Amino acid sequence: MKSLNPKDLPTAELHQLLLGSVGPRPIALASTISQDGSVNLSPFSFFNVFSAHPPILIFSPARRVRDNTTKHTLENAKATGEVVINVVTYAMTEQMSLSSTEYGRETNEFVKSGFTELPSEKIGPPRVAESPVQFECTVREIVPLGTEGGAGNLILAEIVRLHINEQILNDQEKIDPYRIDLIARMGGDWYCRAQGDALFEVAKPIRKKGIGVDALPKNIRQSFILTGNDLGKLGNVESIPEPEEVQEYAKSAEIRNLLGSASDGLEIREILHQYAAELLEKGEVHNAWKTLLCDPLNRV
Repeated sequence: MKSLNPKDLPTAELHQLLLGSVGPRPIALASTISQDGSVNLSPFSFFNVFSAHPPILIFSPARRVRDNTTKHTLENAKATGEVVINVVTYAMTEQMSLSSTEYGRETNEFVKSGFTELPSEKIGPPRVAESPVQFECTVREIVPLGTEGGAGNLILAEIVRLHINEQILNDQEKIDPYRIDLIARMGGDWYCRAQGDALFEVAKPIRKKGIGVDALPKNIRQSFILTGNDLGKLGNVESIPEPEEVQEYAKSAEIRNLLGSASDGLEIREILHQYAAELLEKGEVHNAWKTLLCDPLNRV
């Protein structure tokens, strides 16, 4: 493990290490206007949602590392107290990237990138029509984190109006992650698309208390086959199967075949752990538990 002191690193090098390791990061495509009415559009990946009541989004236009200058978005947000944050989808990727070009203050990045301006209802800056979710925000506070190049400026933006394209909603009127097709920022020139195998569900342990990984039998907890994810799934149950249920399960053809294919107890354990891992991959946690408890060397 390589250990580094951030204070010993050049800012540009530290910047790349941070962006390469903290990701994927959501992207805020922020539209603002200057006091004289010039429109600006620029993406920021130092961004997330931080509160629902009040609804607060925070993004950070950092001071440029190379020359310590500030970005037009920050200057406009300070001057007018308004910003629209537009989410970015895969279909918007190249245009979004183009909008990050450092054009002059008089240049409208909507025009350069080919995005469509859509009037806002509560504030002055326009929305990006191509974005499926647009947040009209007022600037609640700006928190400068430093005065040197690379220092962030946290813009706390309170949502006063949000717009959602109905095509990304499912039958329950919730946003469907497959339909919204978001992208996120990685390090360097890399991005990540939230689609296909990148999407998966994990049940939140909110309404129940799992027994925890520490409660797993030692041979399961120290398995060289089961992964940390596997142990987490096993530890998220409220109770393990009863001995009677395990005994009945052990009579099944599948388990009898597994037990009969091994020459000794350690090989049986390895086979059972491998089969349990396959069951966990398919989401069959209860059957995985019963399989593991069929281990003749350490039944619970």
